Amino acid sequence: MSDDALSLGTITKHGDGHQGRLTRTFEHPPAKVWQMLTESPLMAQWLSVGTIEQRPDGKVRIDFVDSGIVIDSQVTAFDAGKLLEYSWSSGSEPQRPLRWELSPTASGTQLVLTVGVPAGEDAAKACAGFEGHLEMLAAALEGVPIKFPFETYMKARAGYKAMLGG
Repeated sequence: MSDDALSLGTITKHGDGHQGRLTRTFEHPPAKVWQMLTESPLMAQWLSVGTIEQRPDGKVRIDFVDSGIVIDSQVTAFDAGKLLEYSWSSGSEPQRPLRWELSPTASGTQLVLTVGVPAGEDAAKACAGFEGHLEMLAAALEGVPIKFPFETYMKARAGYKAMLGG
């Protein structure tokens, strides 16, 4: 991603923590984007190995094998093809809600990802990580999956830190 193409979302104070809002538009229909967000073989192309039971209170398990991090969560909001929400935390950890919202556009799909970050955690790091995964999602939608874009992550983290006054 070139410097001029890096378009960051926003981070706002939310309760004791922060909330990031990242938006992307894809030239693919909502059904295809939804499949990438929810179907195991497709999730592995841009996020990690995992399963999501597509229903309210469905189980979510995402295994970031390389880092040893495993997310065991549940679906907290669901509207098939339009809305998926779960926490990217496990067990007794603080809730870190991820809310994926899809809406059709004239040429494809708008995705709005809301990232909840608890107090005391690095909101810039969290949002930058999801910037990287959204770049991976865009590549996977085009049929050319990529590895995690560390350069994008570093630029996004610096941008979000600046946004937060750090």
